[in-house]
Amino acid sequence: MAAQPSISTLNRWANPPSDLETLEQWQPNPGTVAATADQLVWHHPFTQYLLRDPIYNASRPHLKIPAEMRAQNLTGGTLVGEDMIPSPPLTFVTDDGSELVSFTYVGPSLCGHPGIVHGGLLATLLDEGLARCCFPALPNKVGVTASLKIDYRAPTKAGQVVVLRAWTTKVEGRKAWVKGRLETLSDPDKWTEAWESGEFAQRGGVGKDGGAVVLVEAEALFVEPKGAANMPKLYAPTGDGSRVKVTADGHVHGTVDSTGSGSK
Repeated sequence: MAAQPSISTLNRWANPPSDLETLEQWQPNPGTVAATADQLVWHHPFTQYLLRDPIYNASRPHLKIPAEMRAQNLTGGTLVGEDMIPSPPLTFVTDDGSELVSFTYVGPSLCGHPGIVHGGLLATLLDEGLARCCFPALPNKVGVTASLKIDYRAPTKAGQVVVLRAWTTKVEGRKAWVKGRLETLSDPDKWTEAWESGEFAQRGGVGKDGGAVVLVEAEALFVEPKGAANMPKLYAPTGDGSRVKVTADGHVHGTVDSTGSGSK
């Protein structure tokens, strides 16, 4: 039987770290798969675009879960490891819950068929990603999955970074409808070419995205449970992840805004 969380753990659950704090507290060990994947993601032109656009808040949502409770979380604990999910997914979400982009490395121990990531794991990533997309749009910033439709478009090879993109299409009271997809991380040069030519799928559009391959598509309905007003706002954006600076070695810092008052 699992031990009951301590008072200090419950306090951390009720008062999670800010978006910026989740970025600053994660530093992978040099020479690891996590470090290599993080370098690839942080310096990709897509990530640089998201960092420049102030409508997006960057964070690592799994790090808002208290460390003592993360071991019981599937994607934040159970499946964390060098050959599984070596680093907490880097996520960008808008304040209004209209759009989300997330980067996740999927390792070789997540396979169903040899070399191919298990479809159930991909469905889990989409379930969580689409939910986090719409949470800010719900009255109390939290919801549960009412339905999830998955269409697999191409095999997802292990040992790569996959990109999850999601868009909230409708919100009615405690209900939110979301569409999304998993795709490959495009070649940096091809991404830049697509952006410069206007072929990039910007803010909900569908474009070539620099040769990114669509792997899985999904549609979901999320419903805010009754009593949500009393639940921790674990995944609600705090706003300070919209202006960050990433050094060449992947370290993250808050930046000073135009008023000189510090991180947003």
